Amino acid sequence: MALVLTAQHSEVKINEETVEGLQSIEYSLVKNRSHVGAIGSDERIAVYFGMKAVVGRLRVASANATLDKFLNTNEEFSVSATLTYGDTNRKVTFDSCYMEDKAFAMAAAAHGETIYSFTATRVREE
Repeated sequence: MALVLTAQHSEVKINEETVEGLQSIEYSLVKNRSHVGAIGSDERIAVYFGMKAVVGRLRVASANATLDKFLNTNEEFSVSATLTYGDTNRKVTFDSCYMEDKAFAMAAAAHGETIYSFTATRVREE
């Protein structure tokens, strides 16, 4: 059966401070991979792996002073998300995070939203 998690009961924290007005959280984990080809052939004979890159995005209604501070001071922080549905919980933790950038948008008849992008050393899913 599929694991269905809902935003309504989930929570995201930055250094143990709940992110108020959070609209969404997104992240990607990409492993650097290189192919080793055989000499005289077009076939791959091996693969070796390098660095993992973790990139996350937090979309917040209007703005978040804590995240703005991290963008200006270049301080390290952590992000933890408890994703929930009923009695099911999944904890996602991002270690050694740094702010990358922020973007703001506001459409007619809507509230402003800021998208904060960050990188992390690792992501742990439990």
